[in-house]
Amino acid sequence: MAYTTINKSTDYFNTKLYTGNGSTNAISSVGHQPDLVWLKERSSAGAGLLFDAVRTATKFVRSSDNAAEVTAADTLTAFNSDGFTLGADAGNYAANQNSETYVAWNWKAGTTSGITTTNSTITPSGYSFNQTAGFSIIKYPGNSSIARCPHGLGVAPKMIFIKDLGDTNNWQVYNASIGNTKMLELNTTVAQESTSARWNNTSPDSVNWTMGTTGAVNGNGANYIAYCFAEKTGYSKISSYTGNGNADGAFIYTGFKPAWILIKKTSGAASWYLHDNRRSSAGGFNVSNEYLRANLSNATGTDQNGGDFLSNGFKLRNADTDYNASGQTYVYMAFAEAPLVGTNGVTAKAR
Repeated sequence: MAYTTINKSTDYFNTKLYTGNGSTNAISSVGHQPDLVWLKERSSAGAGLLFDAVRTATKFVRSSDNAAEVTAADTLTAFNSDGFTLGADAGNYAANQNSETYVAWNWKAGTTSGITTTNSTITPSGYSFNQTAGFSIIKYPGNSSIARCPHGLGVAPKMIFIKDLGDTNNWQVYNASIGNTKMLELNTTVAQESTSARWNNTSPDSVNWTMGTTGAVNGNGANYIAYCFAEKTGYSKISSYTGNGNADGAFIYTGFKPAWILIKKTSGAASWYLHDNRRSSAGGFNVSNEYLRANLSNATGTDQNGGDFLSNGFKLRNADTDYNASGQTYVYMAFAEAPLVGTNGVTAKAR
């Protein structure tokens, strides 16, 4: 039985739906002050935009392409105590267009001093971390040497997303399930690729992650943003599964009722699929049939045989090769709506 000290997951992660108004738009009831806001237009095509409190408001990078950081004064203009504020979005950056619908995924970090730097060879230029939730935001300068950068989590991260802020390098992704000799790219469909230049064939430890000399993660004089995630029992799960090629698909145990799931096939080319507990044409019940893709700007897609969000994990309900091809390997990252059983003794229920 999984137990957790995080009984209220919305204190650290929550999904918020909103409708754009083409003017000042205060989005509230997130449940915490977000430090990372990843928002995506749903009703029309629009890139996924990632804003974080370390780089400060109005600055974003896109999940769906390799473009450098953009500063736009009328996009996300403030991180608030229970949400965030959007501007008029006159530049059409797909953050707050009038009458369009959006989803925003929100994570809390919050600690901005006292990061441990034992054996680190890179000093972050900014950071925010939350050891309880296993999440950190690290901005750092590259040096083109084999380097160790602190992540602040106190345990080894199992997923790291890195973007070069000043150049058109692809997003680089470390995932513990595929190991320290391979990498993925968030903005592309490519399968796992073997490389020593990204992680120097070295797994993260409780203080640092290690990088090689490539400009994609560690170019001399370049600036990067890294989003680091560690597993927390009953709140987050970062792992892999093998597909069975059957419409009665694989069941993946997480130890909690999921609120958000990111899935990527690693043994072949496929998109990064995003599901959450707020978007479903089934009205909040199973199946969870609406998806977005992190690597594409497409509007919401619908698969009537998507999957089920259960009290202790998720169940695939299709044989789609991007989710569930026989013998193929997939990695995923999931966050909880509620733990299976919390320290308060309350049990999660399926939808």
